[in-house]
Amino acid sequence: MDTGGQLLAVVLLLVSPVFILCGGAISHAQINPLLYDEQLLWVSGAQGEVDTYRIPLLTFTPKGSLLAFAEARKSSSSDVGAKFIALRRSTDKGTTWSPTSFIIDDGAQADGLNLGSVVVDEEVGSVILIYSLCFHHFQCQPSSTMMVESRNDGLSWSAPRNLSIQLGVQSFAPGPGFGIQKHLEPAKGRLVVCGHGTVEGDGVFCILSDDHGRNWYNGAALKSIPFNQRKRQQDFNPDECQPVEMPDGSIIINVRNQNNYHCRCRMVIRSRDGGESLPIEDLYFDYTLVDPAVAAGALLKDEVLFFTNPASEHDRINLTLRWSMTHGKSWENNVLQIWAGSSGYSCMTSLDSGSVEDQKFIFVIYEKGRVLYDETISFAKIHLYGGR
Repeated sequence: MDTGGQLLAVVLLLVSPVFILCGGAISHAQINPLLYDEQLLWVSGAQGEVDTYRIPLLTFTPKGSLLAFAEARKSSSSDVGAKFIALRRSTDKGTTWSPTSFIIDDGAQADGLNLGSVVVDEEVGSVILIYSLCFHHFQCQPSSTMMVESRNDGLSWSAPRNLSIQLGVQSFAPGPGFGIQKHLEPAKGRLVVCGHGTVEGDGVFCILSDDHGRNWYNGAALKSIPFNQRKRQQDFNPDECQPVEMPDGSIIINVRNQNNYHCRCRMVIRSRDGGESLPIEDLYFDYTLVDPAVAAGALLKDEVLFFTNPASEHDRINLTLRWSMTHGKSWENNVLQIWAGSSGYSCMTSLDSGSVEDQKFIFVIYEKGRVLYDETISFAKIHLYGGR
């Protein structure tokens, strides 16, 4: 009797998820996410000159750190008004975080800055943050698209650059979320940042850079109907969005359905040319992803597509993680409820050092409250295999 062989088989069976991960491939059947750790990064009304923290962004850095950003709204919770951009860094996979630093201060502008999209250029080792000024045209004209960059892991940032001389002065609100660097053809290496337009001239718009952020130009547009006219309920009005590069090199963009056109769910549009066009024939509505019209998170990790939003047709509650083994064509019936209460915007990222540890986790940042969703901004560490 080969007891040694039997013992080896038992050991391999018990630790099979680890062996599968070491091989660089995920066994889809093993995914069963668990909320592994959570901590508040910002609490509204609790710090000095800041009234409300909103619009959380989260990204990795080429050196393996995590950067969390938020709008620090100075005098109210309103989208208009003066703000800081707040930043916290973690160099230990989200276990501890630096104190808050304010990397941008718009002074006392009536219609100050709005976040924003963060994009990592892994080829040159930089992190680029794109944001807007005077987006709502509240006591100011025209809008500006702004950029700052860090080449030392988020420790310091360049002076702001105004990209409007390259892009024009149309109102463009990046994200909120992350932009992408294309890893595959077409347009390998290109930086793609997508966002939306003004209330009247809304829609999904992408800006592109083929030289590591030195120069930007306007790419794809999916315009609202009617365009440049006030919208009514159930008008076609694509809004805040999150792009993700797929294994075939195309880009899918998960989009806020602002006026509930066709459904109370998410729109999805695909670009097959590196963000240069968004053909209407590649637009569909994902009925599984019910949504109260909000900015949501999307992330592709090891060919599994993850999605976060307040999973409710009418209210910003029930922050939920879903995952798809079919690149968004269908979603698993099982879900992870991250927070049952008030919740708003969310963003996701992960680390990819090739280690088993990094393959186990994704990270979610989101607006969280007991009564109002803008009471805090929380960071959640999700173990993809922890629920087994």
